[in-house]
Amino acid sequence: MISQHLHPTSPAEEHTLPSHRSPRLPGRVPLPSQSRTPARHPGLARLNATSPENANTALLACCASRRWALRLAAHRPYPDLDALLAAADEAMYDLAPADLTEALSQESRVLPQDLAYSAAHTALSAAYAAYESRFGHAFVLCLDAFAPGEALDQVLTGIRSRLGNDPEEERVITADELRRLARGRLTRLVLADAPGAIGTSDTPGDPRNPAEYPSISGFRSLR
Repeated sequence: MISQHLHPTSPAEEHTLPSHRSPRLPGRVPLPSQSRTPARHPGLARLNATSPENANTALLACCASRRWALRLAAHRPYPDLDALLAAADEAMYDLAPADLTEALSQESRVLPQDLAYSAAHTALSAAYAAYESRFGHAFVLCLDAFAPGEALDQVLTGIRSRLGNDPEEERVITADELRRLARGRLTRLVLADAPGAIGTSDTPGDPRNPAEYPSISGFRSLR
């Protein structure tokens, strides 16, 4: 079980990751708590109402950074999905390198569902291995905008093009892809019809697992 206690690295010890957003204005204050406008989606209402422990568990399934999950859980309730996604982006931009490493440690290889034991499977596995050897972490790429039939080409092209990046540049790209992945997982979590997705005794759905959300992606995990 993942501990609920967080020991964040002090600002003097680590710098936050560079981002693609505009620079912040001086005197920025922490993200405020959201208003208590009723949530429009049942999944969001459950996330708002569940215990901090259950919320943290559900959020860690979207991004495995404890700092990110605890921050989102602490700023509930969220009035709508857009507010939740905006808060998720803000928390992701503020992750320190150690937080990103923690999140990436739980990401796994994925392959198109019909690719097992084929030549393409071998080629993709080799590409993953080359990437992991160079950068020391899993390759992440958000495929929510692509049809399942395009997934293989997108992943192979992505790995090959990013293998030439220097580690610092790749870290920035990886952080942004992880942010996009977390947005997609949060959306699936909120839109899920099954109450077991958040904070009940039922078997929870996993927003990481495309098999539970076939309209989103044609990939499966290979952990």
